Amino acid sequence: MKHKTLFTLVGILVLASMVLAACKPAATPTPEAPAKTEAPAPTEAPAKTEAPMATEEAPMAFEPMSVDAGNCDYGGKIKSISAVDEYTVKFDLCRPDPAFLAKAAFTPFGIQPKEWIEKTGGTGELLEHPIGTGPFKIESWNRGDSVVFTRNDDYWGDNKPAFKTLVFRWASEGAARLLELQSGTVDMITNVSPDDFATVEDDPNLDLLPVENPNVLYLAMTNTFAPFDDVRVRKAIAMGIDRQRIVDNFYPEGSEVADYFTPCSIPNGCVGDPWYDFDPDAAKALLAEAGYPDGFKTTIYYRDVFRVYLPEPGLVAQDIQAQLKENLGIEADIQVMESGAFIDASTSGQLDGLYLLGWGADYPHVTNFLDFHFSKSNPQFGNPFPEIYEVLEQAAQIGDPAEAAPLYEKANNAIKELVPTIPMVHGASAYASLKTLKGASVPPFGAPRFEFMDPGKDTLVFMQNAEPISLYCADETDGESLSACQQVVEPLYRYAVDSGDVVPTLATECKPNEDLTEWTCTLRQGVKFHDGSMLDANDVVASWAAGIDASSPYHTGDTGAFEYYAYLWDALMNAEK
Repeated sequence: MKHKTLFTLVGILVLASMVLAACKPAATPTPEAPAKTEAPAPTEAPAKTEAPMATEEAPMAFEPMSVDAGNCDYGGKIKSISAVDEYTVKFDLCRPDPAFLAKAAFTPFGIQPKEWIEKTGGTGELLEHPIGTGPFKIESWNRGDSVVFTRNDDYWGDNKPAFKTLVFRWASEGAARLLELQSGTVDMITNVSPDDFATVEDDPNLDLLPVENPNVLYLAMTNTFAPFDDVRVRKAIAMGIDRQRIVDNFYPEGSEVADYFTPCSIPNGCVGDPWYDFDPDAAKALLAEAGYPDGFKTTIYYRDVFRVYLPEPGLVAQDIQAQLKENLGIEADIQVMESGAFIDASTSGQLDGLYLLGWGADYPHVTNFLDFHFSKSNPQFGNPFPEIYEVLEQAAQIGDPAEAAPLYEKANNAIKELVPTIPMVHGASAYASLKTLKGASVPPFGAPRFEFMDPGKDTLVFMQNAEPISLYCADETDGESLSACQQVVEPLYRYAVDSGDVVPTLATECKPNEDLTEWTCTLRQGVKFHDGSMLDANDVVASWAAGIDASSPYHTGDTGAFEYYAYLWDALMNAEK
């Protein structure tokens, strides 16, 4: 999905100093377990069991909670998160983070009721039935078929949905998705196949919806497995694959070879030396120097899921297989994995061969690409390189892009020299919709905002690439899960519909101190969760604590990795050594 992002991300690196609107949530939450995922959620919450209900004469006292790392020795960015009062939350950081708001606006940091997190124990029904404050609420998840949402008639925002029911379905093949759209059984589809762009544009009943999300496909390997522990082998593979051939054969117009891991539309993404040119002779010489003059045997792993950065997974894998054999003498078997198992194995550094994975921008900052993938806490590519992560840690504290540029140049050059992974392609992409779907669009960051659309009927059906892995997105990273969660849960801020700017959501503002090490967020008052309970500061603390505090009894989730908490904030609090 890559048009080299035509929009301009202005002022992205200073999002941390944004001060936007003023805030206000409501009384203490009183959630109750909703019905199973096959049944509608309850519309009203009973009284709390821990304490008597408040009355006008005797309002219930608010007891603020907090989560604390004790000190900053654990290596993460967040020292503590505290409820100052019922409507105020304070984040104390270990070091400045200019991208704080851009990160906090991301779906995994959505807020759910404290009592629901405690009642579900961080697992079980929580994985299938999030309770949020968003414009839609979960009605049912029919495994293997669909996720059904209903309109939240108590939604606090101005953009209340014009239709009653939202349905998510899925199909892994682009042709199958397009056929459903052409037949009118769905209103909107994700990721039009490259060969079908012209078909959609020529159809008077359809609209092509370009997506301007920065992304990268990379060919990865894990340096704890031989022969990928030898930088000469990694570099030989980097030089021995004709990436332009892959772009020309399998990607839509607007896609391009990746000269850097980060797309150039992100400030400081493309500073430093560009990636290696295709040079099979030099590559073969390097491989021989490393002791493999006739190549070696390995495996190429991938998941059969259409992505903007990888629209034809099987065909791309086969082309790489052929090029490895032809150019380097490397014999690679191809192994297709189930999506969830693939993500678990790849991100934990357990795959012993090459694998195809990629990244679409979650928030508009270079830290989203580099810090996530190359931090010292990320085992994905094997043993992390201090030559990369130490520089990134310094750069991430600088708000001025020009001041940070020399450090990002150094980091990009180190990535090229050490080759922890190989950037391949920045892909162009588009969704498509029926012309009858008013307001259809795709934001550059995050999933479509269906509350802005009107199908002219009671139900809007959206078809994506795959089924969600779970609906507890504090502990998920796949786009299908995040897309579904975004309809239900809301963070303190969110991304604008037409840019990478962040706008207040459950907070009316988050104010930093002068050195960006303390952020004080004022909550919006009167916001009701889907179970009828009211948003307060403890809900924010509890939601973040379940993700970032490794010692919390609610830090369980789906895999228990809570990757975005670990990587975007550098480490989990209170983790066992």
